[in-house]
Amino acid sequence: MNVFHFAAAHWKDAVEIVLLAVAIYYTWRFFKGTPGANVLVGLVVLFLAAMLLSQLLGLTVIGAIFESLSKVLIIALVIIFQPELRRGLAALGGHRMFFAANQQNRETLELVRETTFDLANRQLGALIAIERGQNIEGFAESGVKIDCALSTELAVSIFFPKTPLHDGGIIIRNERIVSAACIFPITQRADLDRALGLRHRAALGLTEESDAIVIVVSEETGIVSICHRGLIERSFDPESFDHRLAELFALKDEPDSKQLAGKGPVPSSRRHSVVSHSPEPGNDRLAF
Repeated sequence: MNVFHFAAAHWKDAVEIVLLAVAIYYTWRFFKGTPGANVLVGLVVLFLAAMLLSQLLGLTVIGAIFESLSKVLIIALVIIFQPELRRGLAALGGHRMFFAANQQNRETLELVRETTFDLANRQLGALIAIERGQNIEGFAESGVKIDCALSTELAVSIFFPKTPLHDGGIIIRNERIVSAACIFPITQRADLDRALGLRHRAALGLTEESDAIVIVVSEETGIVSICHRGLIERSFDPESFDHRLAELFALKDEPDSKQLAGKGPVPSSRRHSVVSHSPEPGNDRLAF
């Protein structure tokens, strides 16, 4: 009976502990691998050490200083971690529960596949962003407005070396190429494979700030990658690429790594994945 009385009296404390633990876990998960991770660890260690020493040794002046500093810590954190906070808020605001995802039809996805692997066979580097629920007009305005129907021939002309529009990416919206030579934000993640070039980092950067699906074709190897929600999946063949795009645009739950091992084309597309951390919690899992 005493146990029930204790639980009834302190259940709110238990809820607070659980919520704080979850908040700390996801905060660290979000910052892990970013430039702000070391700064965050340094600040936490500094404040804990200062407060502990001031309490143990009776250092009242140091304790008072750090207590005063803690009152303006929120403002300092906003300034120091502005890039990470901006990315996190963008990811939250672009969550699928707030936006109805743009459902591309089968014909459009087949044309994207045909275009992608035509570029891959020619080993033409390419960066193709497909808009979903969240509007990315701000990034489209950084490029050259085109607003024309998507076609393989046009994409090859755009990404052919030394053409005026081959640098940057194209944005596809409602089966049309909206803009070319668009500038995407470069991810600041520190845990990426050094083999990834600026195209892949730009693709990841855009998916960290929006719900767009970004396709990358490597100029050096012709390897096709798909980036979404801060994740990158590599080494697709046409069949697995088509299957994966259908999954993403149908918003199907991704199978776990054990389920993937029993499927045909999908595992081969993920065995070379290089990123395992996502800034936004979700069901995405990558099998190495």
